[in-house]
Amino acid sequence: MKNVEIYTDGACRGNPGNGGYGTVLVYNGREKELSAGYRLTTNNRMELMAAIEGLAALKEPCNVTLYSDSKYLVDAVTLGWAEGWKKRGWKKSDNQPALNPDLWEKLLSLLKKHGVKFVWVKGHAGHAYNERCDILATTAADGDNLLADTVFEEKNGEAV
Repeated sequence: MKNVEIYTDGACRGNPGNGGYGTVLVYNGREKELSAGYRLTTNNRMELMAAIEGLAALKEPCNVTLYSDSKYLVDAVTLGWAEGWKKRGWKKSDNQPALNPDLWEKLLSLLKKHGVKFVWVKGHAGHAYNERCDILATTAADGDNLLADTVFEEKNGEAV
């Protein structure tokens, strides 16, 4: 399998508010950048979208090292929380609803396709790819023609 590095970041202007994600895929010395902005979403949803879109862009199963500054994302996968939420019908261990089950379902499905190692990086600490992803995410959040995060908007009573 090919070895790919994926760097991710999510951003939100207000929480909830306009948001965006940025992803950089690196394979064999080549880079591919992905980003999109959403009109009403949350930071955690954008962190998840960055990982989902990066993994979904792979055309075949790969060994992936995925770098993120989101403890929510990294810990939920590496510590098994997301799988536990799913097994409990998207309930946390305290029986409260887990947030973002729609995106966790997508991510967990992609994780079955690829061999993924998650690495947490400190945000805004000078890591070149993390900084690039932050620029992609914030630029997308500030852009025109923002997409609808329909699941979030419907759940939170906003007109779609």
